Amino acid sequence: MAILTYQEGCHAASDYDHYTRVRPSFFKAKIPIYPSPSERCENLSKICWDFPDSYWAQVDESHRFPTELYEALAGQGWLGICLPQRYGGSELGISEAAVMMQTIAESGGGMTGASSIHMNIFGLEPVAKFGTEEQKERWLTPLISGHHKACFGVTEPNTGLDTLQLQATARRSGDGYVLSGQKVWISTAQRADKILILVRTTPRDRVKKPSQGLSLFYTDLQVPQVQITEIPKMGRAAVDTNSLFFDNWHVPMEDRVGEENEGFRMILHGMNAERILIGAEALGLGFAALRRAALYSNDRHVFGRPIGQNQGIQHPLADSWMKLEAARMMIYQAARLYDQGYTGGEYANAGKYLAAEAAFEACERAILTHGGMGYAKEYHVERYLREVLIPRIAPVSREMILNYIGERVLGLPKSY
Repeated sequence: MAILTYQEGCHAASDYDHYTRVRPSFFKAKIPIYPSPSERCENLSKICWDFPDSYWAQVDESHRFPTELYEALAGQGWLGICLPQRYGGSELGISEAAVMMQTIAESGGGMTGASSIHMNIFGLEPVAKFGTEEQKERWLTPLISGHHKACFGVTEPNTGLDTLQLQATARRSGDGYVLSGQKVWISTAQRADKILILVRTTPRDRVKKPSQGLSLFYTDLQVPQVQITEIPKMGRAAVDTNSLFFDNWHVPMEDRVGEENEGFRMILHGMNAERILIGAEALGLGFAALRRAALYSNDRHVFGRPIGQNQGIQHPLADSWMKLEAARMMIYQAARLYDQGYTGGEYANAGKYLAAEAAFEACERAILTHGGMGYAKEYHVERYLREVLIPRIAPVSREMILNYIGERVLGLPKSY
C-alpha cells in the first residue's frame, strides 16, 4: 500500500491558482491510496498539473471540449486502464480507475475533466466481456488509442430510470437492423464516432421476463439518420450533452454485442462500475473545493485574524473532510469488491450516494467560506457547485438508491 503525501507548493496570494493544483492526496495528511502504485499516481498527477483551474474555467466559458487533456491521457495509455492488454489497455481494475478519476476531478477538472473520458473507462466493459474476438479487435484498439470517441445511449425522454420500459426499437432488415426512436442525456455525442446503444428488439408483451427483449449495439453514430441536438445546461458546458432522434438507421448485424434480446443483462455489467467511478469523481470535486476553502481560510484575514481561526469556518470544513474520507473508504471498498467479481449493487450504490452528498456539502461550504468571492468565477468554487449536482442526479437518483438499499439490504417492501 503506497503512502502519498500532498506537496503544497507556493503559498503566495498572487499565485493562488498554482498552489491549489492537485497532488494525489489531500494536504499534509498521509493517505493510503489502495491499490494504485505510487509511480502511476504520480505520472497521472503530472499530466493534471498542466491543466490548472484557469484552463477549466476557460473551456467552461467557451464551451470548448478539453481536447488537450483527452489527447494527453490517450497518448500515455490511460484511456484503456481497465481494458485488456492485447488491445493496448492496462488490464487494471475499477479500483485503479476510481483513483484515476478522483485525481482528474480533484485537479480542478471536476466533472468536466472526468466526463471527457468517462465513457472510455467503463463504457465498453460489455464489449470486453461479451463481444467476439473480431469485435474487440475492431473496437477496443482504436478506443484505447484515442482514435475513436464513444458515447452511451440508454436513457429515453419517456422512460427515465425505468430502463425496462425502453421504447426505441431495432427491427431485423436484411443483413442487419433498422433503429428508430429517441435517446436523451447523451454526453459527448457531438464529437463521438461510436455509440453503445440499448434498444428494444422484441415487444414487452412477447417476452417471458421484463428484462428480456432489449439488445445492445456498438455502431457508427455520425450518420444522416441520427439527429443530434445539444441540451443547454447549468454546468459542465465544455462537455456536450444531447438528445438523439433517429429513424431508419441501418446498423449491420456485426455491430450487435452478444445475443439478441439479452442486452439488459450485458449492460448491467457496467452499471456498478459507472456508479463507482461517478462516486470517485464526486470525491475529487469535493476535495478540490475543500482544498480551496481551507487555503482561502488561512489567507483571508478579517478583524485581525485568519477566518479559519473561527470555529464557525473551521468546524464545517473539518466535518466535510471526515465525510469525504468516509465516502472514499466506501467507494474503494465497492471497487475492490467489483474487481473480485462481486455482482451485488449495494456498495456501488451506497458509495455513489455518500460521495455525491459529501461532495455537494463540501462545495457549498467552500462557497460560503469564500463569502461574496465564492459567488465570483475568479475563485472557481461556483463552478464546482454547478458541476457537483451531476453525481447527485446521475446515473441514478438519490431516491432510487435509497429504494434499492431499503428493498435489497433491509428487506423492506418495494415502494414503487
